[in-house]
Amino acid sequence: MTNLSDTQPLDTRARSEVGTPGILEKYFRAMQKLQASDLHLKAGVVPHFRTRTAMRRTTADALTAEQVDAMAAELMTPNQQAYYKKHGSIDLAYELEGEDRFRINVYRQRGDTSISVRRVTRQIPSIHELHLPEVLLKIAEAQQGLVLLAGPTGCGKSTTIASMLQHINETRACHIVTIEDPIEYLYDDAKSLVSQREIGIDVATFASALRSLMRQDPDVVLIGEMRDRETFEAALQAAETGHLVFGTVHASSAPQTVERILALFGSDRSALIRQSLAFNLKAVVCQKLLPSIAEDADRVPAVEIMLATPIVRQYIEEGRDQELVEIVRSSERDGMQTFTRSLLKLIETEYVDPRVAYEAAPNPDELKMMLKGISSGQGGIVGR
Repeated sequence: MTNLSDTQPLDTRARSEVGTPGILEKYFRAMQKLQASDLHLKAGVVPHFRTRTAMRRTTADALTAEQVDAMAAELMTPNQQAYYKKHGSIDLAYELEGEDRFRINVYRQRGDTSISVRRVTRQIPSIHELHLPEVLLKIAEAQQGLVLLAGPTGCGKSTTIASMLQHINETRACHIVTIEDPIEYLYDDAKSLVSQREIGIDVATFASALRSLMRQDPDVVLIGEMRDRETFEAALQAAETGHLVFGTVHASSAPQTVERILALFGSDRSALIRQSLAFNLKAVVCQKLLPSIAEDADRVPAVEIMLATPIVRQYIEEGRDQELVEIVRSSERDGMQTFTRSLLKLIETEYVDPRVAYEAAPNPDELKMMLKGISSGQGGIVGR
C-alpha cells in the first residue's frame, strides 16, 4: 500500500513513507469486495459501510476509542499527527498498488477520533452502462469548447464526466489534465496521457492549479465545479484557446445553468460573458438520478441535453435564456432532449416507475400527454 498524502494538506511536494496499515487494509479489501463507496469508523459503534447509497452496519464488534486512535496513527507520519492534533482534521490518501485508491479524512468529534474513507475506483462505467444517451460520446469527441454538466449534489455528474473522459482516453492521443476536489475516479493511461491533480493533496488551491494549468500542455481539461468567477473565467479562457473543457454547475436546467454562470459576474460584464459563452459553449447536460425498477440498475439518469447549435448561441447572446427549453424541445431529432422526453424513454423501457417520473418531471401533465401518444410542439398539440 502506497501513501499518497502530504505531510500536511498544503504541502504539495513532500510524500511520506509509512508502513502498511494492518487492520485498515482488511477494511479496504472489504470495501472492494462489497463494492462499498464509503467506510466509517467511530468509537463506540460498529464499523459502517455505504453500499448502493445505503449505510449498512457490519457484524464486527463496536470499536473502542483506542482502536480508532491506533488506526489513525497507522495512517499518519509524525508531522501529520501534529497537524491533526492542532487542527482536528486532516485529509490523507492511500492506494493499493494497481488497484483502488482511498481518500481518507481523520477528524475529531465529541473528543474522539473518527475516520471516514471514500473508495476511488479505477472501474469507470461506460456511457452504455450508465444508461446515458449515445450523443454524449459525440460531445466527448469535440476538439474544442466548453461542456457543462449540471445538476444537484449526488446526481452523478462526476460519473458522467468520468465516462466521457475515459472515452477520450481510449480513443484520442492527447493530454488530459483534471483539477478535482476531490478525485472521484482513477484513470489508467490508455491512448491518452492523464494527469490528475487533487486539491489539498497535489496542489494547495484551485487558484494555484488554474494558474499553472496552461503550462502543463493540456488538450482536454476538467476543472471540477464552477464555483466562482475565477474558475469560470479560467474555463472560458481554456476553451477560447482551443481546449476541450469539462466542468460542473449546480443548476436544474440548461436555462438556469446560463443564469447561474452570469450571476457570477456583475451587470457591467454580462454582455461580454454572454458573448464568450455563446462562442465557446459546446453543450449543457443536466442530470437527475432516479430509483430504477429494473434488475440491472439501482438508479438511472434522466438527462436534458442542449447542444450549442447556431440558434442556441444566438439565444444566449440575445439573453433569451428562458426560451432555450423550446429550442431543445423542437430539436430532439438533432440529439437534444428535454427532461420530459428522457423520462418518457425511461418509463417506456421500464426502468422507472411512472409515479417516480411524474414527481421528477418539470411538467407532469406534459409527460402524461406524451404517454398517451400526444406531444406538445411550438405550434400546439400534435400527434407523435
